[in-house]
Amino acid sequence: MSLQQDGKQTIRNEKPREITDRTFDLALEIVRLCRRLERQPDVCRTLSWQLLRSGTSIGANMEEAQAAQSRADFVSKCTVSLKEARETIYWLKLIRGLDPAKAGEFDPLIQEADEVSRIIGTIVVNAKKGK
Repeated sequence: MSLQQDGKQTIRNEKPREITDRTFDLALEIVRLCRRLERQPDVCRTLSWQLLRSGTSIGANMEEAQAAQSRADFVSKCTVSLKEARETIYWLKLIRGLDPAKAGEFDPLIQEADEVSRIIGTIVVNAKKGK
């Protein structure tokens, strides 16, 4: 699945993408959304800053994990990334709840953030087990 600028999903029959690619693409979509939210004068503008921080941090921490100095360091970076993914889901749901008429616009991003968080969670579990 990929997200287009208009928020619509496209499904491709490809091999699974690297998690760093998915988190980068998710961050791009978050940035695009935050650019739109930033133009709003109400609380959505402030919430978009929180979303921007957490949504871009997911990928940044996964990139850092790629250069981890130890398994413990790798697990730590991935765990931070997982926490940021969960926080991103929260901000997306909160912003979606403020404007129910536009709820469908947020659903693909929430779904992708949830899938990313599940993948990262599996990575953390497997890394802790030594796989």
